[in-house]
Amino acid sequence: MPSNVLQATTAGVILSMLITPFLIQHSDKLVLRLASSEWMNLAANLHNIAVRSMAANGHVILCGFGRSGQSLARILTQEDIHFFALDLDPEKVREAAAAGESVVFGDAAKREVLLAAGLMRARAIIVTYADTHSAMKILELAHQIRPEIPVIVRTQDDSDIDLLKNAGAAEVVAEIMEGSLMLASHTMMLLGVPLNKVIRRIREVREARYQLIRGFYRGLNEDADEGDRSYPRLHTLQLTQNAHAIGYTIAELKLEQFQVEIRSIRRRNMPPIQPDANFQLNNGDVLVLLGEQDNLAAAEMLLLQG
Repeated sequence: MPSNVLQATTAGVILSMLITPFLIQHSDKLVLRLASSEWMNLAANLHNIAVRSMAANGHVILCGFGRSGQSLARILTQEDIHFFALDLDPEKVREAAAAGESVVFGDAAKREVLLAAGLMRARAIIVTYADTHSAMKILELAHQIRPEIPVIVRTQDDSDIDLLKNAGAAEVVAEIMEGSLMLASHTMMLLGVPLNKVIRRIREVREARYQLIRGFYRGLNEDADEGDRSYPRLHTLQLTQNAHAIGYTIAELKLEQFQVEIRSIRRRNMPPIQPDANFQLNNGDVLVLLGEQDNLAAAEMLLLQG
């Protein structure tokens, strides 16, 4: 080791040895000083939230004040529905609050923050950002404190809809799915479909948790962009002459063990159909399967090889 490095290292070791007894002797005081400072900041922040939300009653708590949260806030304001927003971006909160918006700095996934924001007086909670982990925490806290309060959750796609619904979400709004529905509704109206029929069709898709438009065929670009994330996808499979599934009904194959379903079947000289459980498979049938990639591979092996 070079002499200059050795001297610096030796000095550091000696200084640390000299400081250690002092730190041990006064550790309790130091910990209390640091901890009390952190608790004072937390208490001050909770006090600020409670003061700002004190006049709110029958309001909506917006978890997140990003683009979606701000757009929703403007619509609620037009309908004279009071809201109280929580966000973790201090710059955004500072500018919005200076403009008169009802928003404060706070983590909505914490019990104390939700209570300070007037959870006991609120009409609903809206999670405006697409973060399933955080949304699950908010759902757990909200339903522990007020099981009857409706919680609406935003998510990016359909992959976590069932998880969030089972956790107690009143509604789950899938961003990609809603974009597809808006595109479909505008197209149908442009093509002359009556408005009441368009509204009924969109409502049916939402009530079925987007089952009609769930899953799609994926290409190389989509797979590369998604990385390791698992999404339901559509996959076509043709039953060749020696396929194991030929002669079996869909119920007998028990594809549900792989969490895979047959969305439709195309048979020669026939349009695609949505089969029931008693539908018997024949040679040449083209099956459209819905499931996650690994599950699809296991189901395909069963269908072809048994």
